[in-house]
Amino acid sequence: MQLAALQHSCYDRAMSYANLYCYAIVIDEDDIDFMGHVNNASYLKWVQAAVLNHWQRLAPADAVRSRLWVALKHEITYRRPAFLDDEVVATVLLEKVQGARAFYETIIRRGEEVLAEVRSSWCCIDARTHRPARLARDIVERFLPRSAP
Repeated sequence: MQLAALQHSCYDRAMSYANLYCYAIVIDEDDIDFMGHVNNASYLKWVQAAVLNHWQRLAPADAVRSRLWVALKHEITYRRPAFLDDEVVATVLLEKVQGARAFYETIIRRGEEVLAEVRSSWCCIDARTHRPARLARDIVERFLPRSAP
């Protein structure tokens, strides 16, 4: 499956969830470990890239410049190995925002096959002071649209 088709499949899945985000993953030779499959540490790298890309795509430019994100916790369940030529997509779901913290679920897939499930929490920090910073409601609503009544 070509990357465009893979992304289309992800976006089809995302249509029923307004706050799902799809991020295409490119597997590099550096991701491959001594066993011939993707090293577990690479999944962490992918989740970070997917979550940060989600922020950069949906947040206003001034918020992207003034806010940074640091990971607080990751919990990864590995289901199946990934290999060098696999076409992989991360589906990112922001579940909730509480104060300066954001809680994400990221599913990494090869086609319909789940390779890993990741739950993570992140802290938003002010880029200048490096202190935790709450997000304005209008920014949160870009990521968590209110349900229709």
